[in-house]
Amino acid sequence: MAEQNLTTVTEFILVGFTDHPELAVLLFLVFLCFYFVTILGNVGLIILIRVDVRLHTPMYFFLSHLALLDAGYASVITPQILATLATEKTVISYGRCAAQFFLFTLCAGTECYLLAVMAYDRFVAISSPLRYTVIVTPGTCRGLLAGAYLCGVSGAILRTTCTFTLSFCHDNQIDFFFCDLPPLLKLACSSMTQNEIVILFFAKFMFLANVLIILISYMLIIRAILRVKSAGARAKTFSTCTSHLITVVLFFGTLAFMYQRSNSDKSPAEDKIVSVFYTVIIPMLNPLIYSLRNKDVKAGFRKVIGKLQLPKNVALGEGPSS
Repeated sequence: MAEQNLTTVTEFILVGFTDHPELAVLLFLVFLCFYFVTILGNVGLIILIRVDVRLHTPMYFFLSHLALLDAGYASVITPQILATLATEKTVISYGRCAAQFFLFTLCAGTECYLLAVMAYDRFVAISSPLRYTVIVTPGTCRGLLAGAYLCGVSGAILRTTCTFTLSFCHDNQIDFFFCDLPPLLKLACSSMTQNEIVILFFAKFMFLANVLIILISYMLIIRAILRVKSAGARAKTFSTCTSHLITVVLFFGTLAFMYQRSNSDKSPAEDKIVSVFYTVIIPMLNPLIYSLRNKDVKAGFRKVIGKLQLPKNVALGEGPSS
């Protein structure tokens, strides 16, 4: 019995959505459509920002990396959901589970920092429009972006190390659709007090620090906007922030609901629904939010579509005029 209790888990079984097997085919098709729209929207936004010189500004530079991160962690999670729905239960090796956890934490963590950087960018653009190009230079943009990625990588390494140095034994069934922190901690059979303290402290610090930066930025933005005399000018100025603000509310609001609750308030079914929202729905919505509410993006999209269209005479099969 002692030897059996010390047996180490070498693979996990992702249970996924087996509570409703009758919905497996429908859910598979829905998630497949979501993933297709997510990749098409985010990759399309990245290409559009690259090819349209009018979008070669700091705001769109950061937006292109936001789209990259959204496409990244959607690609880490959604194919796993599709595999789980197709096979009902998916076996995932210990190493692959750790890699999935690391990549997801890297993308989601970096996005937290990037949204804070984007809030700072909007603050400078609105409060100091005449000095904006002097303050937010290409070098500054690259430095801020590198800092966001560095913090994301550091956090991912820390959380992955603390999580996967725990011992997993006995039950290896994860009542979830990917290797996330809460369901993994439930399976740990070793003492995890110190590891859990480090993980939770870092997660709360990262969350609160970025939220604080965003809140301060928007407080200063609102103060700057209130100084504008014309109501129309105030509305036009604030409209440049609405897409970012919607993204922030959706992303941080969902993370707060998912990770800042006490264990007694959590239920596996509820966690799955919330996780689907921030791992699948939000990455799909972000390019739509920025495209539908942004005149520059819509103009750039129309320009690219116009270039792809054939000349009228060619489309009608007419030859050159004599």
